[in-house]
Amino acid sequence: MPRWRIPLRAPVALAAAGLLLSGCANPSVGSADDDPTKPVTLKFWHGWSAPGEVKAINDSIARFEKLHPNIRVESTGNVTDATINQALRAGGGEAPDVVTSFTTNNVGQYCDSGMWADLDPFMRKSGLDKTKVFPKTLLDYTSYDGDQCALPLLADAYGMYYNKDAFDEAGISRPPRTMSELEADAKKLTKRAGGGSYKRVGFMPNFRLYQNSPDRLFAQWGPTYFDAKGDSRLAKDPATSKFFDTAHKLVEAQGGYNALERFRTSFGDEMSTQNAFMNGKLAMHLDGEWRGLMLNEAKVGFDWGVAPLPVPDDQAGTYGRGYLTGTVAGIAHSSRHQNAAWELVKYLTADTDQVVSFANAIHNVPSTFAALKSPKLDADPTFRTFLDIAQNKYSQVMPPSTNGGMYITSLQDFSYSVEAGKVHDLEKGLRELDRQIDADTLQSKS
Repeated sequence: MPRWRIPLRAPVALAAAGLLLSGCANPSVGSADDDPTKPVTLKFWHGWSAPGEVKAINDSIARFEKLHPNIRVESTGNVTDATINQALRAGGGEAPDVVTSFTTNNVGQYCDSGMWADLDPFMRKSGLDKTKVFPKTLLDYTSYDGDQCALPLLADAYGMYYNKDAFDEAGISRPPRTMSELEADAKKLTKRAGGGSYKRVGFMPNFRLYQNSPDRLFAQWGPTYFDAKGDSRLAKDPATSKFFDTAHKLVEAQGGYNALERFRTSFGDEMSTQNAFMNGKLAMHLDGEWRGLMLNEAKVGFDWGVAPLPVPDDQAGTYGRGYLTGTVAGIAHSSRHQNAAWELVKYLTADTDQVVSFANAIHNVPSTFAALKSPKLDADPTFRTFLDIAQNKYSQVMPPSTNGGMYITSLQDFSYSVEAGKVHDLEKGLRELDRQIDADTLQSKS
C-alpha cells in the first residue's frame, strides 16, 4: 500500500469534504442487530489497484468466505476516500458495509463525524482486547477522542535506502546514524556535473521529492504537535526550529536549494524504474518498506541496503525510530449488516495467519503483535529493518484531527516556503502557522 497513491496535498480536498460530514452522520440508520450467521452479501470498498495487490486482497476474501460460507463479499477496488465519503453520506443499498483508507490523517474526521461506526462494542462482544492485539502507536492513529472507529490493516514504516556501491566509492563504512553524520556523508556522496548540475546527490532534502513530506522527516525529532488543550504548539517546541535548521544545512552542504530543485525536477516518476534512487541519482533516500520489493523486481544495477533514518545528535539514543502510517479498516455507520461486517473487519485485521499472508503478499508491515513475531513472516533482512522501526518505542504517528489533517497540509505549505527562502523570520512564521492551524480546527468544529 505505497503512499504514493495519496497525493501529499490530499488532506485539503478531503478536509473540505470532511466539513460536510460534521454533524451529518446518523448512526441509527445502520443496524448492529443483524444475525451474522444468516446468508448475507457485504460490500467491501478498498483502495488497492495494482494487480498483485488486488490478487492479495481477493485471496484474503476467499479465505474469509471459506471460514464464513454464509457471508459473500463483493469487493470494489481503487476507491478513493472522497468516493467513500460521498457514498456514506448518500447511504442506501449501494453504500459499502466495510471501508478502508490509506489516509490515517482522516481518521479523526471519520470518528468525530460518526460516519464510521465505533468498533469498541464489537470488540467487547468478541472478547478482543485491542491493547493486547495491536501496538499502541497503531491504535493511536485509528481512534479519535476515545472513539475507536477503525483498526489497523497493515502498516507502513519509513526508513533510509542507501546505495552501497556509492558508499564504498566514497569510503563510507556504514549508513549515518545522526543528522551531523547525514550531512557529512551527503556532502561526500554528492557528485557534480558540468554546468552546475549533478550526477548524483547524497541525500535530497527538498520537501517536494516523492515521499519527502516534511512530517515524515520531522518524526525523527519526536515533535509534539498539540498541547493538552488541542492547541498547535509548533512554535513552542524547540524541535521545530532544529528540524528546519538541519534541513537548511543539508541543502547548503550539497549546493543550495535552487540547484537541488532544478535537479529534482529532472527526476523520473516515483513508481517507474526512472525513480531517482533506483536510477542512481540519489545515494540515500527516505522511503517505505514497499520500495525494497520494487528494487528487487527492477534488478537495479547496484548493491543497496536499508537502515533507520538518522536522528538528531542530541537524541542519539532514539536511533532506530521512524515515521509510521498505514491502511485502516472500519464499518460504515449506515450498514444494515454491521455484525457480519465486523466478522470481515476482525478477520482482516486481527487473524494472525491472514495478517501475515497479506503482509507477505504486498510487502507491508504487519499490524498485530502476533503477526510481527510470526515465523511465517518474510525473513528478508531489509524487510526486517522496517519491522524493527515499526516496533521501536520512539517511532511516531501523526496525531488525529477532526478536519482530516489540515494541519499537515499547513505544515507542508509552510515548509515549502521555508526551504525556498521565503520565510525571513522563522519564529514569527511558526507562530503564524500555529494560529492558522488553530483557526482551521476551530472552524471545522463550528
